Amino acid sequence: MMIVIRKSDYEKLLSHAEKQLPEEACGLIAGEETENGKIIRKVYLLTNIDHSREHFSLDPKEQLTAIKDMRANGFVPLGNWHSHPESPSRPSEEDKRLAYDSKASYMILSLMEREKPVLHSFRIAGNHVEKENLVIEE
Repeated sequence: MMIVIRKSDYEKLLSHAEKQLPEEACGLIAGEETENGKIIRKVYLLTNIDHSREHFSLDPKEQLTAIKDMRANGFVPLGNWHSHPESPSRPSEEDKRLAYDSKASYMILSLMEREKPVLHSFRIAGNHVEKENLVIEE
């Protein structure tokens, strides 16, 4: 499965995640599904209401506003994203436990090495984790 994100949207995520340090940053992704995979058309930067460096909870009001915006723009919800300030770009045990939608993409941005951020996308079903082919395009 392939997932495509524009470089400008990737940079938006990265900038937001860096500003939230040392806490985890989070948000939603939306766009369209095609035969070849998913195309991200918009990233939503939400507040981590846990204000934690180890886990996140999306702000419910912001989440609702984002869903309304997706509908208004004809986008489908594709999943969510969050940062790992001090750990690699892979789902933690908590990420797996909280992954309630096996069709969603869970994007994780690692800021462990500040000068080399790493973004990966995963599908998660229970303990089964499948890495998606993530493409960042101009």
